[in-house]
Amino acid sequence: MSDDHTVPAAQVLIVEDEPDHADVMADALRKPGHVSTVVTGVGEAMEEMRHGSFDVIVTDLRMPESGGRDGVAPDGSDAGLVVLRNAAELQPDAETIMVTAHGDVPTARAAFKEGAFDFIEKPLDLAVFRSLVNRAAERAVVRHEAGELVGLVGEEGFDGIVAGSEPMRRILRTVRTVAASPIPVLVTGESGTGKELIARAVHDHSPRKNKRFVAFNCAGQSESLLEDQLFGHVKGAYTGADGAREGVFEYASGGTLFLDEIGDMPLTMQAKLLRVLESAEVVRLGSNESRKVDVRFVSATNKDLSKAVGEGAFREDLYYRINGSHIHLPPLRDRRDDIPRIIRHAISKFSEGMGAGVPDITDAAVMRLTSYHWPGNVRQLLNVVQNMTVTAMGEAEPGADARLDVRHIPDEVRSGDEPEGEGGAGGAGSLAGASLEQLEKRAIRETLKLTGGNREQTAKMLGIGERTLYRKLKEYGLR
Repeated sequence: MSDDHTVPAAQVLIVEDEPDHADVMADALRKPGHVSTVVTGVGEAMEEMRHGSFDVIVTDLRMPESGGRDGVAPDGSDAGLVVLRNAAELQPDAETIMVTAHGDVPTARAAFKEGAFDFIEKPLDLAVFRSLVNRAAERAVVRHEAGELVGLVGEEGFDGIVAGSEPMRRILRTVRTVAASPIPVLVTGESGTGKELIARAVHDHSPRKNKRFVAFNCAGQSESLLEDQLFGHVKGAYTGADGAREGVFEYASGGTLFLDEIGDMPLTMQAKLLRVLESAEVVRLGSNESRKVDVRFVSATNKDLSKAVGEGAFREDLYYRINGSHIHLPPLRDRRDDIPRIIRHAISKFSEGMGAGVPDITDAAVMRLTSYHWPGNVRQLLNVVQNMTVTAMGEAEPGADARLDVRHIPDEVRSGDEPEGEGGAGGAGSLAGASLEQLEKRAIRETLKLTGGNREQTAKMLGIGERTLYRKLKEYGLR
């Protein structure tokens, strides 16, 4: 691709034992907006791959200074291949480019068998190098943003799953894996994270996709009403039961039944639910006759069921019965990479049918929304974006394009501070066990990507001065 401005900005790891060469490569990638992390050996590269997230990995084949360590030959002749093999395990979605001397071309060709995207010979032609990285970045980033979503964004528009972050890509891969089987699925996560969307995705990719998907919320229901809703009743079962009615188990038979907030179910009802799941039979209230049911069972809760089992608030046997496959949805603050995608997808859907084009949104507004901690998760973000879209389109002059800006963001979000101890821009979930240095480096790297390499905006978002940011960029080998 010749036009750098059409290339998606990428996170690039450069593994090169000669700092001057590494600097030249990083400088060449600055123009297209890529954020480069430079390391000088295999050990450092493995640390970065364990704790970071990269779209493209550029590695020299020969690095003598790495010889004799980290599984590298004493002369360092296979250092790049070692990086490549580790990348396949630690960064499976990244594209890898090998840099070689002329005499190493046969070895470089062999690297294709290890999954390398391409190779380039020294001395580097920087235009060719940049074009090669751009193509690798396009392939990696576009796949990350869209490839995992093919067939998983539902017909509900903004209610579809919009994701690109590594935690969500893992979840979507799990959905694909478990959907084809009849195994029960337990979805956990905070309120507003989209647990029902995951349940619908499981159904939509299962053999039952042409049958009913029935969702029922167990919260706030009395035991008698809950039993009636789940299992149904016969005529005369109680005062006012003027006719027979099937419960949600019978109504969903042949399809998928999704019980939300299952952690709020009373213990006595938990025993009855367990019996139905084990026997695949229900008995309506007021009847002695059992009825066969066939449902794919998916449940969800925002509670810690393993803790509830220990406290005697949830039956252990039921917990193991419903927990065939466990999918935990991270809070939005731990998957901030997805926020710009969700914003733009939501604007497009909310503006449909309003008699105008799709509004734009300023970078400043996107950054403010991305930096907020979102206690209500995706549900809260969608409500905010909807209100912003309606307001901005209502303000626009006839025939003029609407534009969402910071002033359209509600006061509590625009002025909201990040709660102490919550995840940073890149999401803390994937950084468990990382050093403070790695956490700081990841925060700077992800914020640079978000701002398109704008140092002034990056410093403001991180709450540090530009001079401090410049010093840390040099200290951490970030370009």
